[in-house]
Amino acid sequence: MSVESTPQKDYEIKDVLRNLDNYDNNELFEIYEKENNIHIRNELIERYIYIAEILSKKYTNRGIEYDDLFQVASLGLIYAIERFDLSRGFKFSSFATPTIIGEIKKHFRDKGWALRVPRRIQVLSKKINVTKEKLNQELQRIPTIEDIANYLKCTEEEVLEAMEASHVYSPKSLDIVFNSSSDDKNIQLRDLVGEDDKYYLLFENKDFIDRMIKKLNEVERKIIMDRYFKNKTQIIVANELDVSQMTISRMEKKIINKFKKEYDKINDI
Repeated sequence: MSVESTPQKDYEIKDVLRNLDNYDNNELFEIYEKENNIHIRNELIERYIYIAEILSKKYTNRGIEYDDLFQVASLGLIYAIERFDLSRGFKFSSFATPTIIGEIKKHFRDKGWALRVPRRIQVLSKKINVTKEKLNQELQRIPTIEDIANYLKCTEEEVLEAMEASHVYSPKSLDIVFNSSSDDKNIQLRDLVGEDDKYYLLFENKDFIDRMIKKLNEVERKIIMDRYFKNKTQIIVANELDVSQMTISRMEKKIINKFKKEYDKINDI
């Protein structure tokens, strides 16, 4: 009996691999949980790679290149696929997002955030710390910048530069919480520094539209480009494609629905 069951199982897997587009995401997760097939895992990665792309972009301009962040996020996506349990009833995007963010933050802790300081300033900074303690005991007061500069035989500007630079050895996290004197919730450092980039949403939307247009077939792409980028009417597009205006209307609605479904997926993240 065992000899007969093996060919049947292999045939089923091969059939799945030949027709991956016929299976929805949950079905593929069920099959992957049983078979642990790398081709099915790769298909799931391709379907959900947009999550890694979006999260990587949200952490750019913080000291680490986007390409490095994307690699880390992609690795986090693989971890999420490997650990995902469909029986728990969660959406995969809800499970994958904290996993990927965790990998990105771990990468920042290991590789990023510290600024490189010139060697001369590092040396001077150490001397200043020793000098402050020594002068504090000798003068019985907190030494001034002038006191330190005179003792070390350097300029006051050099002392100030080294003291400022010393702060980068222990950079503050944006998640630091400050107690609020009002009844409002506590304030994080991220709420006090920087501002929203008004062009970020525009960039994100453009990236989404470009990615969606690439997924359309030639006719669908022409309809979207003509209608929304070239401002052609449905009648003109219909004449160019030699179909009825009603056909163009139906196809346009179908394409827009595709866009909406994909956009809803992103909003679930």
